Amino acid sequence: MSGAAILVWPFAICFGLRYDSLRWILPIMILLLVLRLSQTRQKTGPMRPVLQRMALAGIALCIASWLLKTHQLLLFYPVAVNGVMLALFGSSLWSAMPLVERIARWRDPALSPTGVRYTRRVTQIWCLFFIGNGAMALFTALHGDITLWTAWNGVIAYLLMGALMGGEWLVRRRVMERDR
Repeated sequence: MSGAAILVWPFAICFGLRYDSLRWILPIMILLLVLRLSQTRQKTGPMRPVLQRMALAGIALCIASWLLKTHQLLLFYPVAVNGVMLALFGSSLWSAMPLVERIARWRDPALSPTGVRYTRRVTQIWCLFFIGNGAMALFTALHGDITLWTAWNGVIAYLLMGALMGGEWLVRRRVMERDR
């Protein structure tokens, strides 16, 4: 349920800014993000640190926004999420096992050499996505048009992410078939 906080963030912030309702939306968002953080502590797997850092970034932005009474800070959550994702995916490229390979090995411990190369390439592609999406999220936050910000961060970015996931799934099926 608390994962919905990430999905509804743009719409909740848009609503709150347009109708001066952030004073009651912020505590709800903080509660959902704290719940998300507590749920991630019970999980295992390579995405755990990603989910924890995303929740912490959201909590920090909500608290800073409330304390400083500057709600424009909330527009930077998608930028922070892309930054966290880029840092985790990108830093894993300098480790023995990139993040996408760790995810793949969680399901299939005997990953072939072709699969290892493929997962490294997919990790690089996700890094490029986070750079582009983060740059656009930053542009929309700085531009100040809440409609544009909500459209990009609440709809377009998720559609692009879904297209990348779907495309990657189709390519992975071909790679796996060739590898057999």
